[in-house]
Amino acid sequence: MGSAQERLGYPTQKPVALLERILNASSNPGDVVLDPFCGCGTTVHAAQKIGRAWIGIDVTHLAIGLIEKRLRDAFPGVEFKTHGTPQDIAGARDLAARGQYHEFEKWALSLIDAKPGNLSKKGADKGIDGNLWFGAKHEGRAIVSVKAGDNVGVSMIRDLRGVMEREGAQIGVFLTLTEPSRPMITEAAGAGQYEMSGFAPVPRIQIVTIEQAMALRDRAVKLPARREDGFRRAPKEEDNGRQRTLDL
Repeated sequence: MGSAQERLGYPTQKPVALLERILNASSNPGDVVLDPFCGCGTTVHAAQKIGRAWIGIDVTHLAIGLIEKRLRDAFPGVEFKTHGTPQDIAGARDLAARGQYHEFEKWALSLIDAKPGNLSKKGADKGIDGNLWFGAKHEGRAIVSVKAGDNVGVSMIRDLRGVMEREGAQIGVFLTLTEPSRPMITEAAGAGQYEMSGFAPVPRIQIVTIEQAMALRDRAVKLPARREDGFRRAPKEEDNGRQRTLDL
């Protein structure tokens, strides 16, 4: 198991130091490292850290989104290309149109760094597609509802408000591929503001379009004192050229 500082919340995560040792022993500078089942990206993280080129493959948008976030957090300024995920709003619409709703949902949640509400999707999600947490003492929770269809309406905002009340959540995020109507915006505004001591008030119900989320990522959602209790932020790497202990 990885050290507490490294752990991102992914169940099969391995220590970076272990993968560094394996890659140093089995590859040379200039080689390309391939991980065809890369999960949360520890192998590509280690390859990037020791200066190897790499290719990582995974079939779920949950893993891909986590790897993208991990690399950007650990290596500011890193450059890489992601294939097979939407790169613009047309790609997002294509993913939704192909009927891969659960994969669209996971991808959409990854844009705002939200943790899926039901990773297995076995059984009902009870109106909770994802969660965000905020506040120094876990006192804040935001529920995310993802909509990929064209038929969105004011009743969905009311439904989200009902789920918030049932769950005791302070904030609701309506993440939609389709632009909201004016009645939807009015209904959301009617939920008022949430206030936490020491922070500016934020809307209790926030409608965020996929286009906004793609442009702004987690900044598209306004939360006071946002926490990292879903998938944590990877520590920034320092390129010190030495191998760390395995911490096993």
